[in-house]
Amino acid sequence: MEYFKKEVDVAGKKFTIESGKVAKQANGACTVRVGDTVVLVTAVASKEPKPGIDFMPLTVDYRERTYAVGKIPGGFFKREARPREGEILVSRLIDRSIRPLFSKYWRNDTQISVIVLSHDGENDSDLPSIIGASVALYTSKLPFNGPTASARIGKINGKLIVNPTISEQERSVLDLVVSGTEEALTMVEAGAQELSEEEMLEALNLAKETIKEICLFIKSLPTITKIEVLEPVYNTDLKKDIELEAISKAQEAVRINEKNERAFFWESFKKDISTRMVEKYPQEESAVIDVILEDIFYKKARELVLNQKVRTDGRGLEEIRPITCEIDILPRVHGSSLFTRGQTQALVTVTLGTPGDMQIMDELAGEYKERFMLHYNFPGFSTGEAKGERATSRREIGHGNLAKRALKAILPNEQDFGYTIRIVSDILESNGSSSMASVCGGSLALFNAGVPVKASCAGVAMGLMKEGENYVILTDIMGMEDHLGDMDFKVAGTRKGITALQMDIKIPGLTTKIMAQALAQAKRGRFFILDKMDIAISTPNNKLSSYAPRIATLTIPQNKIGELIGPGGKNIRKLQENNNVKIDIEETGKVFISGIDSGVDVVREYIESMTAEVEVGKIYKARITKIMTFGAFAEFLPGKEGLIHISQLASGHTKKVEDVVKEGDEVKVKVTEIDKQGRINLSMKGAV
Repeated sequence: MEYFKKEVDVAGKKFTIESGKVAKQANGACTVRVGDTVVLVTAVASKEPKPGIDFMPLTVDYRERTYAVGKIPGGFFKREARPREGEILVSRLIDRSIRPLFSKYWRNDTQISVIVLSHDGENDSDLPSIIGASVALYTSKLPFNGPTASARIGKINGKLIVNPTISEQERSVLDLVVSGTEEALTMVEAGAQELSEEEMLEALNLAKETIKEICLFIKSLPTITKIEVLEPVYNTDLKKDIELEAISKAQEAVRINEKNERAFFWESFKKDISTRMVEKYPQEESAVIDVILEDIFYKKARELVLNQKVRTDGRGLEEIRPITCEIDILPRVHGSSLFTRGQTQALVTVTLGTPGDMQIMDELAGEYKERFMLHYNFPGFSTGEAKGERATSRREIGHGNLAKRALKAILPNEQDFGYTIRIVSDILESNGSSSMASVCGGSLALFNAGVPVKASCAGVAMGLMKEGENYVILTDIMGMEDHLGDMDFKVAGTRKGITALQMDIKIPGLTTKIMAQALAQAKRGRFFILDKMDIAISTPNNKLSSYAPRIATLTIPQNKIGELIGPGGKNIRKLQENNNVKIDIEETGKVFISGIDSGVDVVREYIESMTAEVEVGKIYKARITKIMTFGAFAEFLPGKEGLIHISQLASGHTKKVEDVVKEGDEVKVKVTEIDKQGRINLSMKGAV
């Protein structure tokens, strides 16, 4: 491994790449530094291919060490455990950026390991990780057809920014991460605040220019001769014998509309011909026969679409499968929907919780609370498989995050709606784009729950089949089209604009022209789906479920927080127990009161009164607490007492205080004075 240390400037930020100093037993390794954020990236492959598989066995592991920010891990064992959700999402970003650029026939176990060694809290570690993976692979002997690079684009005050810092991202209406080669894009991931298709294309073009600069820099780095991966050579007689029967059967199979019927027809034929071919060619493995058969099916299915412009299920290129939208599916949940599109079905629920239900996120960049959660579940029965539920898969986390980004843009702000929101999407059937079904079902369930969202939100999955200059863009792809196609392009948004976008490419790249056409076609599809959703429910319900907690929000002076809590929490505990409520207080003085009955209003009024500043000249309701010869003391705010002098009890002369009031009486008083010592004087006759 040759040593080098080089720098490249990206939009005013210096990226320093060093290789040949550490991890020298890996096939490729480098460190990438931007600011004080440093990542180590290694690439290793097994010496022999993995037998019996027809895919590239790539694993990407991105891990954050807490020492990178000078922290010791929490928990009993005080060490990093299984990857957190954020680490899994970055692993997927890296995987999707590099996977399309490996040789089609590479079958060796390949692993990319990324370790965050240092983090400055301002420069993200995901882009250096993608660039580092490209460098480690490009400078190694592994058959990587790179380089590739990545760029993040933000938009603040109407201006596009390349590689914004973490603090800048908080003010940005766009978070777009794009990977690609010199010529074309290979991966896109975006969340946005209802940006138009034109704005998104402008950002993509800026990312493309930035990526090209980085790729040219990587090409200047030293490299070595790559491993040559040869296309497998099959027995000519075996291949001819299979083709004699399989071509006509594949042509017949790809025209069967129904998924299960098509699968049964083709699998039955494969089983029959494989048995016969193994008997005729005993020296050949059944796996080879299977590869030849699948290649025939792949070609015939693509020919049907590319040459005849006909889809397997008979739809037009832009036609969306039948859609049904139902709400109020479940009786006790706070909001629910059942969204069905063709053979894809999502049962989506909304649960409204208190601020105490927020998820604490402990990230390298700092700890924060997440008020919106979306959890996506993909059980085996949704595709007819006998598969038990285990730990949440990387796929489930990725799909859930995409749906979350799409819906987060339409949520009301915390000041207007103080609830913690959890959406769960259970996929009951799947034949293409269950993540976009989760977006549609999630929007319907939010409406049903009475959450005052900005607008309805829908998503659609687009596909691409391309051979040379001939290409076809497909709207609402099903599972087979995803598997056989060259692109999986998901777009979600409102009628106003895009809120989330995700794209994966299986071919070397995608031109801006095709991207623009796909975005325009996706917009037409999204509007069609939104029209269908509006038939079920067009505006959010005007009230929340009776089973949802009630929440009141108010802000008190920060110097009153201690008074509200009381010694050892005595005051707040008493309020919660006596009124059957839960009180959450933030350091800013924001107070959330949650419960299921009138106790919420009682406590809100009490806290407002207790923390209110006494105003001279204002009239209050008061209770007589003590009788004296010279007057009476009255509590007019919680913990606030004042003196009503005997001369201020009533008009005219008062001989005895008891002639006018007694302890426990409810009266109206007016604050007449707050003296230099903070004593408050009240008047009853002035309050009349």
